[in-house]
Amino acid sequence: MAVGLGPLPTLHPVPGFELGIASAGIKRPGRKDVVVMRCAEGSSVAGVFTLNAFCAAPVILAKQRVQGTVRYLLTNTGNANAGTGAPGLAAAERTCAKLAELTGVDASAVLPFSTGVIGEPLPVEKIEGALQAALDDLSENNWAAAATGIMTTDTLPKGASRQFQHDGVTITVTGISKGAGMIRPNMATMLGYIATDAKVAPQVLKDLILDGANKSFNRITIDGDTSTNDCCMLIATGKADVAEVTEARGPLFEALKKAVFEVCMEVAQAIVRDGEGATKFVTVEVNGGGNHQECLDVGYAVAHSPLIKTALFASDPNWGRILAAVGRAGVPELDVSLIDVYLGDVCIASKGGRSATYTEAQGAEVMAKEEITIRIELGRGQCSETIWTTDLSHEYVKINAEYRT
Repeated sequence: MAVGLGPLPTLHPVPGFELGIASAGIKRPGRKDVVVMRCAEGSSVAGVFTLNAFCAAPVILAKQRVQGTVRYLLTNTGNANAGTGAPGLAAAERTCAKLAELTGVDASAVLPFSTGVIGEPLPVEKIEGALQAALDDLSENNWAAAATGIMTTDTLPKGASRQFQHDGVTITVTGISKGAGMIRPNMATMLGYIATDAKVAPQVLKDLILDGANKSFNRITIDGDTSTNDCCMLIATGKADVAEVTEARGPLFEALKKAVFEVCMEVAQAIVRDGEGATKFVTVEVNGGGNHQECLDVGYAVAHSPLIKTALFASDPNWGRILAAVGRAGVPELDVSLIDVYLGDVCIASKGGRSATYTEAQGAEVMAKEEITIRIELGRGQCSETIWTTDLSHEYVKINAEYRT
């Protein structure tokens, strides 16, 4: 059950960006599993992509094509088209070519995205057969339906939206994401789509999504597995009647950056809240690092530890597991006598051992909550990083053991 994740909030339409959903029946008949997104002519599009060397065929194509003119984004669920070699690349190209044929654009203006089972041939004919229905369904009001259409093992759709005023004009930023397992994005099975009606120069847009992803999507982990298919796209349609953002400064840029970052953060954290089998939403906060990388190393050592994650599931304040993870994170010349570790506001370890004020009852009270913060004070410098993760439950094992059945 998703932790603290309820119904979708209001997802404001973005002028110049339309979404259409249809059923190809890739994994089961009748499931709406194909989403087509249309960008208004003149839109700027930027993206960040998985660093997995076995990246999926659609990732290869999307990375190449995003540098040019982009008019359509084509997403299918139920099949990742990853680990499929040259035939997989040809299959992705074929689906794009069919959509291009139906819409009268060049095939290079179509970006493909896939999510689902790795290593199986893409069912091209099924996807091609659903494209016209998706086009017929195109609407600026279809964000909620698209959020459902891109789901795989997700239990709930994920989306966020912000609006702000600039010179009397309302500017919108809306986004959706999918993901629940095989989650440790390393880019920027996770997909994210964010659109705004602001007009933004391509390089500014590229830097904006890279920075936004690094503060959100690249700070979440469920199981430490970087997918072959991770992508996050940012589209600026330019339909708002405001000046183009041509540089990363000024009131309009700062307001837009704030809105984009908030949407990124909300949909990224929603992925963690809906982690496969998750019963806890866990914030790992590392402060006092000598540099940002050692903060991340410590944070991920804690967030990825099966022993800590299973203790979280059991609501067991087994704080020794946290100390062990911090100690093996690889931080050079780590002075454990300077480190304080907290569960919530409760200091559990200080000066290299158990805190003199700590009691098991205090730890148990924190661990019984659905939302938990593990805070580590390294005492080495001024840098801080925060990572969001989940516990590891019986249900996670069951979901992934039965994923292909």
